[in-house]
This record gives sequence, structure tokens and C-alpha cells, in this order.
Amino acid sequence: MVTPAAVHMRGVTKRFGTGANRIAALSGIDLQVGLGELLMLAGPSGCGKTTLISVIAGILDQDEGDSQVFGEDLKAMGVERKTRFRGTNIGFVFQAFNLLPTLSVLENVAIPLLILGSRRKQAFERAAAMIERVGLGGRSGAMPSQLSGGQQQRVAIARALVHEPRLIVCDEPTSALDHETGMKVMELMRTVAVGPQRALVIVTHDARIFPFADRIARMDDGRIERFDGSSSLAPGATRQRSSHGA
Repeated sequence: MVTPAAVHMRGVTKRFGTGANRIAALSGIDLQVGLGELLMLAGPSGCGKTTLISVIAGILDQDEGDSQVFGEDLKAMGVERKTRFRGTNIGFVFQAFNLLPTLSVLENVAIPLLILGSRRKQAFERAAAMIERVGLGGRSGAMPSQLSGGQQQRVAIARALVHEPRLIVCDEPTSALDHETGMKVMELMRTVAVGPQRALVIVTHDARIFPFADRIARMDDGRIERFDGSSSLAPGATRQRSSHGA
């Protein structure tokens, strides 16, 4: 039995540039991500993976096709409503981290909660707990410039997870991490982000984390060429299979 869809896309295209320089980044993407599923997007650089997750997260609008997240058409939303929807439902881990340099680790991680209206004390308590879970409990007061690349990556992951969004979208979340830390982070993301009403989509070149996936979508030239893995896993299947592969 196929699980309900967190993400549903049909015939999605996205182009950049104008005239002779116009390039198709996505060419007719059909994709469904089930609730409780951990989907990875793999393929060569420039094949459209980051563009695809940007459309899923509502950061970019598709040019043609249909795209829905939890039954909502983000392209049809106004700016304010889309911002509210993303803030409540979507966590995004950027490859460039996008930490605010003038804020501490604790303040960076608390940002989503503060935007959603949490009281400062409560937001900081929840942020501190998540920082502890990514293994940086002793660095809450540090500034981003005082952290290594791997530590900054873990702060970005903590920020994406802290408000418990229903959809987590990650761009190379383990690229700056050593093997042991990468495995711990994937275990955390799987535990926090993959549940009966949640889903996780990860862009990665890191074959070490492939065993954590329910499915791997192999992309090339703006298209999904094939899927590896089952398309009808029930919530909880990831936990069972990943624990064998990690």
C-alpha cells in the first residue's frame, strides 16, 4: 500500500536565462514523496538536484507542471502565506550553511522558533536541547566564525530540525562531516524528521549515507532517470533498513 504523499509533482519544468542562453534545469519531473519516507536525490553536479529541492521547498517556482506539498500549491500562494507555510512546515539545510555571523550558535538555532512566535526563554531551551543532540552542547555561546565547517553544518541541521517541520529538505548535509559524525547526524535526522506525518528529501553525493534512504532518485540532465528502492514503504521501514546498512 502506497503511503500518502508529502510531495507530489507532475511534469515540473524549470528554466534559467533568456533567449539562446536559456537552460532547462528541470525537464518534466514526476515525483511523489510519501509521508514517513526518506528520499535521496543523487546524480552528477549540475543535473538539477538543488533546483528540484528549491522548487519543493517553495524557494523557486516551477515554470510548468503541478507541484504540491502536503496538498498545498506553493506557487499559487501569495508571498506572506508562502512564507508562513514554509516557516511552519519546511526545514531547509543549505549547503552553504547560511548562519548569521553576528549571532551565537544558540541564537542561530532559535531563529525558526522566534519567527513562529515562541517566547525567548522557551525558544532558547528548545534550541539548546537540539544543539546538544547534534553534539555541540558546549558551543552554544560560540559565534559561527569560531566553528569548523563540520560544526557549522551541524548548527545548520539543528536550526532546520528545531521547530519540528513536517518536511526537511537538505542539500549535501554530510559533505563537511567526517564519517562518524555524518552517521550520527543521519541517525538524528532519520529519528526527528522521518515519522508518520513527516518526510525528508536529501541531495547528496555521499554514498556512505545511501543505506539510510527508503528510495534513491537517480537524476541526470534535469530528469529523474530511475528510482532505486521501494516506492511503497510504510512509515518506519527506513529505521529498520538503515540500522542494518549504517
